[in-house]
Order: sequence, then structure tokens, then C-alpha cells
Amino acid sequence: MSESKKIVLQALREKMRQAGIDVYVIPSGDFHGSEYLSDHFRCMRFVSGFTGSAGTLVITQEEAWLWTDGRYFIQAERQIAGSGFGLMRMAQAGVPTVEEYLKNTVKDGQTLGFDGRMVTARLVESWEKALEGKQVKLAPGRDLAGEIWADREPQDFHDAFILEEKYTGESARSKIARVREAMKKAGADVHYLTSLDDIAWLLNIRGGDLPHTPVVFGFLMLTETECVFWCRRSCINDEVKAYLKEQGVTLAEYEDFWTEAPKHSAGKTVLYDPVKTAYRLKADLAADAVKKEATNPTTLMKCVKNPTEQESMREAHRKDGIAMVKWLYWLYHLEDPESLSEIDVSDHLEQCRREAGAFDLSFDTIAAMGPNAAMMHYKATPESYAMIKREGFLLVDSGGQYRDGSTDITRTMALGPVTEEQKRHYTAVLKSMLRLGAAKFLKGCTCYFLDILARGPVWDLGIDYRCGTGHGIGFVLNVHEGPNGFRWTKPATMDGLVTLEAGMVTTDEPGVYVEGSHGIRIENELLCVEDENNEYGQFMRFEHLTLCPIDLTAVLLEELSPEERRALNAYHAMVYARLKDGLTSEEAAWLAEITRPV
Repeated sequence: MSESKKIVLQALREKMRQAGIDVYVIPSGDFHGSEYLSDHFRCMRFVSGFTGSAGTLVITQEEAWLWTDGRYFIQAERQIAGSGFGLMRMAQAGVPTVEEYLKNTVKDGQTLGFDGRMVTARLVESWEKALEGKQVKLAPGRDLAGEIWADREPQDFHDAFILEEKYTGESARSKIARVREAMKKAGADVHYLTSLDDIAWLLNIRGGDLPHTPVVFGFLMLTETECVFWCRRSCINDEVKAYLKEQGVTLAEYEDFWTEAPKHSAGKTVLYDPVKTAYRLKADLAADAVKKEATNPTTLMKCVKNPTEQESMREAHRKDGIAMVKWLYWLYHLEDPESLSEIDVSDHLEQCRREAGAFDLSFDTIAAMGPNAAMMHYKATPESYAMIKREGFLLVDSGGQYRDGSTDITRTMALGPVTEEQKRHYTAVLKSMLRLGAAKFLKGCTCYFLDILARGPVWDLGIDYRCGTGHGIGFVLNVHEGPNGFRWTKPATMDGLVTLEAGMVTTDEPGVYVEGSHGIRIENELLCVEDENNEYGQFMRFEHLTLCPIDLTAVLLEELSPEERRALNAYHAMVYARLKDGLTSEEAAWLAEITRPV
């Protein structure tokens, strides 16, 4: 593969020469800023071989670099080996940011190229700031990777469906009215939405246009009187068309957005989110349009789940918990587990979820045996996988999409003997997860303030995990959803700085990752709820939505504090009470044993 990637890089550089482009940038993304991509938009994989969900390629005639974060360091190093690309390990000492690299590399009079539909307005703004004082020309009109990609998959569109109000708890018409009220407060005449999860949430529709993310390719524009949805109309059946019309939505053709949408901006005040909106839309707005940049109103609206959504999510996690217990029962009762691969156990878990009512996974399952688990986003393939062993850890990070909600859970199981170091690491991760899950805090706190509760036991060992402790999760939508997310470093965006509100759902997933040895992660979804209100103010706490036993085999019980034991026992008691009626008598008896008090 490395030789073929070198040929691709050579062809790309030739295109750059022909176009008069000195430096070319390819981000991971699509026209909508999506994290998980359809095959049509996997330009980064095509050019470099890297398959991760986050990264940026920068190519000059002399150099080619991939920037990615700590989740992907091991994976990226392996995948780009021999491709002509070097690896920039983000946030590591001595490693420049993309902006710093551009500042030091792009010379006066040179041209910086990119596809303006694939790069956000905020990202280009950061490049322009880095290049201030230089006479650098921007060339945002060419998709050079696409021009050399002979067998590129066409953009794939699938049928849309309605997510009923019994799940969502609010009609699309009501949500649209709320956004219009936010527009009015902001003094905006026109609001553009290009992020697929925002549109799907607003219209109460879902689809299958992205892998494991039930959204519909489209763009949306709101004015005081109009709601226009640019989509592939042939994928909107008569029922959905009638529903959208009833909600006050007009349909237009997807491909017409780039030329038609800017026409509505003439003489208007336009509201858009620069973090989520493509640079091309901003650049093509009418010359007399007043640009008002702010977070999409829907971003903050959809991250706070209403009571109906909360109850739906509890039911989704009950179903998912039953699927997980049935899978665990199967795994622990295998006569010959070493005859199975990571792919086999992953496939069986998917089967359990489908039988429990999931219509899809929420992301590609990570089933990682032993050293493979040190890669946070490892994925076994038919070409590269490990067999299950009766020793060490098996880490499985997985989730399902149900009509009731989206799930995301990680469990790490000791399938045989583990070392004392591994036990210490496992116990620290368990302590970390329990401490954050048991947090009680005053309203006004942010995820940013609470992260140390999880990271503390791991830091006590003099180690860290190079990722956030948790992320928001959508309602039958993206498995990663902002703006809430546990972080300890100051985030580049608002993630982690937003105030925790009742109804927000955030994952709690600390870990330890030792290259060449093991990876450990325990992950639950936490619902933020109100606790007592007294003279000091409104206290908040978390409710565990995830229902699944935690393996006790590798726990050093003497290292758990009394509070941590109580939290673990209370959690396991809830798991048993909520799941036992959905299991066979044998499965329920086994669950009672493995959730026994410690």
C-alpha cells in the first residue's frame, strides 16, 4: 500500500503545480463537518492511508505531514508508514500546530489551497491569522484529491424516516419556533444550518447517509417565514414529504445549495456557526450581508435532553444492557474462546444488540485483545486481527442506535491471568470512573472543572491518557456530540467550558494505555440531574444511564475507598434490578453472582 500512496502523493503534487498551489490542506470531514464519513469523503484515507476520524494533511512539494491527536498516535504511525507522510503528534512537546507550521512554511507570494466546502470558516480564519503580514493567496476552489481519485465512490443518499414525537418529546414546528426566537434575539434575518445532526434534531427526521450516524445529507435555511431544506428529494418518501410540509418545511435539491443559498443573504443579517459552517458559504454570502457568527442555537438546545428523551434513553440503555449481559454470559461460558477472533466476538455482540432492538451500531465496535487495546480507536479487520486468549485483557468499546436513544459503553474484561501492574492500572481506572460518576457539585460547574475527579487516580500513578475523559452524546444521533465534554486542558472550542445543565448526557471513560502491553477503559454514560437545593444553591449530580456489570476479577479491592465500594455496590445493585427481568434464569443467576457486593 505504501508504494501506491507514494504514487497518489506524487499525482497530488503534480495537480498542485498545475494549479499554482504551493501548500495544500486536506482535513478529515465532509461538506457538513461530520466526524464519521461516507466513503465518498474519505480523502485522507485515499491520500495517506490513515483511517482515523480526526486529522489534517498538509502537503508541499518537499514535505507531507499528518496531524492527529493522542487517540491515534499508534494507529497513524503504522498506517502511514512508507506513504511519504510524516506524523505530527498533536499537543506533544516540540510539535507545531497546523497554524504554526503554515506560518513557518508558507512564504510571501505563495498560494494556500483547499476545498472551501470541506473546511470550516473558523479553521480558515485561524490560517489567515497565522499568515498575517504575508502576501498569501487563498485558493479554496479545488478538490485536488477528488481530481485524481479515479474510483471514488459517489456520494451515497438513503431514505429518510420520521422520529416520532413519542421519542423526541417536542415537534419540529416547536423546535423551529424556538430557533426563530433565538434568531430574533440575535438580530438575524437568515440562519444557515449545515451540520447534519443539528438538522436531523431540528426536523425530527433520521436517515442512513453516514456510517452508524442516522442523519440525512442536507442543508437548511431559516428566515422568519421560511424553512428551506436542501436534500436529495428522491430519498424523501411521500410520508416524510407530507410530514415536513405540515411542519412548515420547503424542500429543495441538495446540489443547488451552494448557488441558491447565498442569494437569500442579500441585504440581510446572517447567523451561522463558524465552527460548523463551510468556508465557501461564508465567502459566497452577498457583499452587503451582515455576518453574525455564533454557536448554532440548536447546539445548546439538543444537548439538553427533555424529560421524554431522558426516559427514552433509560429504555435504550436497558435494552443495551440486556444485550451486553447476554453477550458477556456467552463470552464467559465459551468452551474454547481461543478459537475465536476479535471479529467473531464483535459480530456476536452486534447480533445481541440487533436482537435487543438496535437498528444499527452507533460506531464501529472496538474489540481489542491484549496490546491492541493500547490503540484507543483500534479496529480489527479481516487482514489484521488477534485471536482471543485466556490471559490478559479484552477491551470492547461499542454502542447501538435504538429508536429510544444512542448508547456508548466500554468494558475491559480479564480473560485470564493479569500482571500486578495491570491490576493496579485497572483498579485506578475503576476508581476514576466511580469518582466522576459520584460527583456532587453546585450548578454553574463545567465539565472542565470536574475532569480531575476522574484523572486523579491515574495521575497518582504518574501516568495519563491522551484524550478527554468524556464527550456528549446525541439522541439517536452522533455518538460524539458537543458542547459538553470532560477535559482538563483548556479546550480550543467551547467543549468542556459549557455549564453542566440537567438533561445533559456525557460519557465517563478514563483509561490507561500502555503501548505493546495493554489498554484499559471503563465507560458509562452519565445523565446530569438536579440534587438538593439549599442555602448554598442548586446542587447537581449524575445518574448512570449505562447498565452493565463491571469485571471485578482484576480489582485490587484493598485500594478502593469505602465511598468507592459503596458506589460500586450501588451501581451493581441497580444493574441487576433493572436487567434481571429481561434475562433467562441462568443469565439472571450469573448476573446476580458477578454483581455481588464487595
